[in-house]
Formats: sequence, C-alpha cells, structure tokens
Amino acid sequence: MPMPQRLAQFQQFLRQVWRLSAPYFSASDERWRARGLLTAIVVLNLGAVYMLVQINEWNRVFYDALQNKDAAVFWTQLGRFTLLAMAFVVIAVYRFYLTQLLQLRWRAWMTRDLMGRWLQGQAFYRMELARYAGAAVPTTGATGLPHPGQREPDNPDQRLQEDVNLFTAQTVGLSMGLLNAVVTLASFVGILWGLSGAFSFTLGERTIELPGFMVWLALLYCIAGSVLTHYIGRPLIGLNFEQQKREADFRHHLVRVREYSEAIALDRGERVEQRNLDTRFTHLLANYLRLIGKQKQLVGFTNLFGQAAVVFPFIVAAPRFFSGAIQLGELMQIASAFDRVQGALSWFVENYDSLASWRATTERLTSFEAAISKQNTAAEPTQQAPAATDSGVIEAHGLNLRLPTGASLLAATELRVAPGEHTLVQGPSGSGKSTLFRALAGIWPFAQGQVALPARTMFIPQRPYVPDGALRDALAYPEPASRYSDAQLQDALRDALLPALAARLDERDNWTQKLSGGELQRLAIARVLLRQPAWVLADEATSALDVAAEQQLYARLKALTERTGGALVSIAHRPGVAAFHDRYWRFVPQTEGSAARYRIESAALA
Repeated sequence: MPMPQRLAQFQQFLRQVWRLSAPYFSASDERWRARGLLTAIVVLNLGAVYMLVQINEWNRVFYDALQNKDAAVFWTQLGRFTLLAMAFVVIAVYRFYLTQLLQLRWRAWMTRDLMGRWLQGQAFYRMELARYAGAAVPTTGATGLPHPGQREPDNPDQRLQEDVNLFTAQTVGLSMGLLNAVVTLASFVGILWGLSGAFSFTLGERTIELPGFMVWLALLYCIAGSVLTHYIGRPLIGLNFEQQKREADFRHHLVRVREYSEAIALDRGERVEQRNLDTRFTHLLANYLRLIGKQKQLVGFTNLFGQAAVVFPFIVAAPRFFSGAIQLGELMQIASAFDRVQGALSWFVENYDSLASWRATTERLTSFEAAISKQNTAAEPTQQAPAATDSGVIEAHGLNLRLPTGASLLAATELRVAPGEHTLVQGPSGSGKSTLFRALAGIWPFAQGQVALPARTMFIPQRPYVPDGALRDALAYPEPASRYSDAQLQDALRDALLPALAARLDERDNWTQKLSGGELQRLAIARVLLRQPAWVLADEATSALDVAAEQQLYARLKALTERTGGALVSIAHRPGVAAFHDRYWRFVPQTEGSAARYRIESAALA
C-alpha cells in the first residue's frame, strides 16, 4: 500500500479515536473530574520517569562503590535506594489506582451515553430492522425508498458491554504508555548521549567522528525492529476484528438457544442446534488459530528483540570498559540508560498486538456510534411521528407503506376510526397487517404520510415483551409498579384469567421462560386492563388462547374501550373475534402493475 494511503488511514483512525474520546473530556457532566484524573495520572507518569532517572544515577555511584570496595558509600547508597524504591512504589500504586478509576468512570459514562442514544427514538429497533432486512433504514428523502448503504452493525450487546470496556482501557493504557515512552526518551537520551562518547572510524584518508554513537545505535536498532514488527503483525488488525465478531455471533446464538429452549426441546431440535453452534464455534476457532499463529510469530520476534537488547549495550561499551576508559558504575549506567532509551523507542514493537486489538475495537465502536448518530439525527423522518390529538380519533392520511426492499404494500391510503367503531383488520398472512400497526404506532421507518393517534392508546403485539424480575414490575411495564396498589395489580391479573399469579407479585423469575404462550398473552392483556386506555390495538393478541378464554377477554377489552370512550382495533383470523367488532379493514390484493400490492377496503361487518 502506498505511503500516502497509509498516512491517510492513520489520520482517519486518529479522527475516530478523537470522535469517541473527546465528548467525555470536553462535553460530559464529569469533564472536570475526568480532566483532573487525567492530569494526576500524567503527573504521576512524569514522577515515575523522574524516579527512573534518579535510579539510573544511583547505578553509577553504587557500582563504582562496589568496584572501589568503598563500604561507606555502599551502605549510604543502599539507604538512598530504599527511599527511591519506596517513592517509586507509592507512585506506581497511585498511578495504577487513578488509571483504573479513570477507565471505570469513562466506561460508565460512555456506556450510558451510547446506551441512551441507542434506545432513543427506537434507534435500537430501526437498526435491528435494517440489519435483519439486509437494507439500510432510510433517514432522509421524499420517495420513501430505502437509501443504499451498509448493513447496520451487528451485536450491539457486545459493542456496549465489551467494546466500550476495551476501548476505554486500551485508550488510557496505550496513551499513557506512549506518554511515558516519550518522556523517558527525552529524559534518558541526553544521559546516554553524554555517556556514549564519540565513535571514530577512518574512511579513506579521512577520520570521521560520530558523537553519541550509542544513541544512534539504539535508534537504528529500534527502527529495524519496528519495521519488522509491523511487517509480521499487520494481519492482526483484521484478525482481531473478525475474532470479536465471531465471538459475539457464537454468544448470541447460545442466548437464543436459552431463550427458545422449550420450542427447541418440543421440536427435538437439539441436533440441529448442536450443529449450528458447532459450526459457529468451529469458525471462531479457525480464526483464533490464525490469530495465535500470527501472534506466535510476533511474540517470537519481540522476545528475540528484547533479549538481544539486554546484552547489546554491554557488547558495544565493553571495549571502553576493558581499556579502562570507563569504570563499572559508568558501564552499568550506560546499560541502564540504553535500556530506557531502547525501551522508549521500542514502544511500538512491544505494544503492536495491543495496538492491533485497539484499532479493531475502535473501528467496531465507531461504526456502532455512527449508526446510532445516523438514526438520532435524521433530518427528515420518513413519517411524521404520531401525536396526541384532541379529535379523539385514529386517522391516517396519504399513508404509504413499503418493505425494506422497496416493494410497496399500500399507497395513498386514507383510514379513520371514530370512538365506538370497533374495527377488525383482515387479510392474507404476510400482507402487512402488523406493518400497518407499526406505522400507526410511528415506529415503521419505511412509511410516509401523517398519522393522528389519541393519547390514551395501547398496542398489544403478537409477542409481548416481559422483563425478568418481580412479577409486579413485569405487569406494570413500562410504568413503575409503585404507581399501582397491590389490589389493582391483583384485580388486573384476575380479570385477565391469571388468578394463580395474583399472590406472586413479589416473586422474581424469568417470566418469558416460566409462563406459557397463552399466559404471556394474558399478562399483556392484564397490562391493558391495569392501565385502562381508551384505545386498544391488538395484533393477534389471543392467538394462543382457547376459544372460551378469547371470548371472555375480548368482551372485557371491548367493554373497557366503550367505557373510556375509545375503540378496539384488532388483527385476528378466528371467526369468533369478528363478533366483537362493527367494521373491518380488509387487505385486498391488487393486480400486477398497480401502485401497491394491496389496498384497504373498509366497510361495516354484516
């Protein structure tokens, strides 16, 4: 790859790091505390380097005392070393503690910030919809067609939990390591230059003298090591990125098996799931083997490089020591200074594996943050958000519905439901009935038009979400359970035909796994009976119930909406449900070449 292109990539990477890092230190409510911690860590790093300089000087005096057999200086220097070592330990301890504290606070703020933006305005739903649909969710434009773009980032759980943790830890650790290396280099290069003396050699009839030759040797040594390290280790960036993705995919499928354990067991799907999990795990291991293969090469080279650096200064300085030009103390000081200079210059070599992992993490987190920002900052939403209206009706004007692929379901559709007009939505399976409800709720991104929705409206989805925890919280969701008395909660459960749960309000469990499909649907209806909305839109809300229970619950839902001045709008296939409705919306297929696949026919039920 040409050097200008590599430089452009490096600059882009630095911009990514800045984009992710700057908000915490410049715009967050913790910015002053963050800056204070960062300043303290920098000061402690400078203090640690200063102590190393003092220990380097101590080397010369201590080893000269040994060579001269000067006991008084020897014991004095041991006492001085004790003080230096204790000071260095204190600095190291508090540098570690404050660094970890900064990482913890930064991670906490960044996780909450990204998590809040991910949940804001149903961004999490739009991103998942786009990813599984294989298309980009449109954010601007007047046509309603999805804009071309990349698929949304996968595994947001990993981005929020693992990648944020890695990014904050690696950014602080590597940046402080680089600062330490730069300061160490600046502190010791002068010492090494002064101790090196001059190196003379004859070129033809001319004598050339090279001052500070140990510094030049350290520089050449580290440049050669850095170039070879980059050549050996550059595949690690892509391999680390891919490894994180495959780890997340494997973990995600394990969670799905746990969530759908009953369905898998009933279908006797263990072998299929074993095969699917094994396939993902095999892919994970295959990439990991390639990763450790490259890491093995890199570790081999970096260890060879490090071990050679131990004896290299002694080999170069030995002739001066044996000639009597320098004493043992100065030889040890040269070796110590060379080690510090070489260590500072070799920061890239020693941290290449960490840098590769950091870059992969940064790219994953950057793509996730960019996807959230795209959803949060949509300039022209494809559909006006439903608003609470005083008209007390459900209305849709000029409603266009499309699939993520761009195919049109409905075109220029006009709909209206007045109080008391209980409406049944009918049509072939897959015709878009649930999509219509999503558009009415204002969460379907592939829609255009205007929707008016009364304030006291509740939707009952096909698959209700029931959070883990106390049953009272699952029943009151998303409102706090403290808003309702125990009597209200228990009455709602009894009215929803769940009397056995009325005495278990404080019991904590995984209710999605604990309850049957019918019980979950009845729990969703219990929420409606608890909150007493005027309008209820039910999407096959009783499909898992027996006919008698369905009739009883629909009678209660209809009575509720009539009492509160609204109406019941239902998607249902069972004929018995029609008895609780006065009108229907029927999805009627259109001929090929029409503006949309369906039109909605509205009329009174016979």
